[in-house]
Amino acid sequence: MSSKKLTAGQKLGFGIFDLGGNMLFTLMGFWCLKYLTDAALLGPALAGRAVMIGKGWDAISDPVMGFASDRTLTPLGRRRPYLLAGALPMMLALWIFFTAPGISNQIMLMLWAAGTLMLVNTVSTIIHIPYSSLTPELTSDYHERTSLNGYRFGFAVIGAIIGAAAVVPLVETFGGGRGGWSMMGLSLGAVITAVTLITFFGTKEKKRSFADRPAEGFFATYKAVFTNKPYMILFFTYALHISAITFLQSILLYYVEYLYPHKFEFAGLNLSIISMLALLLTAMVFIPLSVAVSKKIGKKKTYQICFIIIASACMLVAAIGHLLPPRFFLLLLAYAGAGVGFSYVAPFAMVPDTVEFDAVKTGERKEGAYYGVWTFVSKIGAALAMLITGQILKWGGYTANQIQGPRAHLAIRLIIGPIPALIFLGAWVLMQFYPLDEKTYKKLIR
Repeated sequence: MSSKKLTAGQKLGFGIFDLGGNMLFTLMGFWCLKYLTDAALLGPALAGRAVMIGKGWDAISDPVMGFASDRTLTPLGRRRPYLLAGALPMMLALWIFFTAPGISNQIMLMLWAAGTLMLVNTVSTIIHIPYSSLTPELTSDYHERTSLNGYRFGFAVIGAIIGAAAVVPLVETFGGGRGGWSMMGLSLGAVITAVTLITFFGTKEKKRSFADRPAEGFFATYKAVFTNKPYMILFFTYALHISAITFLQSILLYYVEYLYPHKFEFAGLNLSIISMLALLLTAMVFIPLSVAVSKKIGKKKTYQICFIIIASACMLVAAIGHLLPPRFFLLLLAYAGAGVGFSYVAPFAMVPDTVEFDAVKTGERKEGAYYGVWTFVSKIGAALAMLITGQILKWGGYTANQIQGPRAHLAIRLIIGPIPALIFLGAWVLMQFYPLDEKTYKKLIR
């Protein structure tokens, strides 16, 4: 690990992976539930349970993958071999999930959805945990880590835009219906495969020996992780953050289609796609600003800014969004996007600092374990949010592809407004207790 400055080429080679990584996150966040309810015709409550099962399995596999990658020794490194191994299977798994089987029995359809989601999430684990674990190995410089993740999440927003906006055009290009969804999955899976391979060839790991392998066993390793106070505060804050974002992502398309009364198109794009673009393009603009702000006020306060912005935006959308004409509604989503932009870099720039905190105390480096637990909590948070969303839609009497009644409208407004807003405020409070600032970190390194 080095404290020297990284070149732009090194940062680009590392960062481009998350074009595919965040494309997958956004694709599943915005479209997974809607695909299952409106295309595969699975009931909303059962769809939520299927997602919960898939994510629950994923959360179990993440710590195992992190533990394994920490102890991997190959001529290619300990992280990069997994990128090579998982690149092609990622494309195939996504294609299988988005190829709806036409099963009429709801229980069997739920089992199919859960099984294919487990497949997607398993392959995702194989490439994402080792990739995330590369971050603290590339540099130990406090601000250079923020810059490195700025590159990463610049690509991430491009991926998010593709994952949000390319779905409908691709489905329609390939003829619509189940065949269109299937080819869409294959096409976006191919993009993930391509950028994974670019990162594999575009990065280089420090050579490791058997002496660098952590000596602790599985349970001892994770005991150290769960007793790292700065990490645990960040861990639970991020869990709240991701669960709130998932509520917002999963319900936005329902809100626009079933509750918002105004029709609006621009450049051939409908309001659903334009809404996602308003959110994500604004986020892209604010990512570099968040990096600059972080250097001035610190990562902790920068992270907290996002919670206040998105919480207030959620409440405004729930209260008055459907009463606004399209241009003002889109401005409201752009305001939310500013908060999303501030949420990308800070937490991922803070994780390596907490890993360093443990390395100084124990003398062992176990980045994979930390990132395995990190993605574990994000996926559990997302899974619970999806499960609750499905249950609330069922309570509201939601019926796919039909005009919704007042109770369904109320359910959608609850999911897009008060629920995520309260969770974001809880995350802001918890982050108040985070102890690592730049001065403390530099003292720790010395």
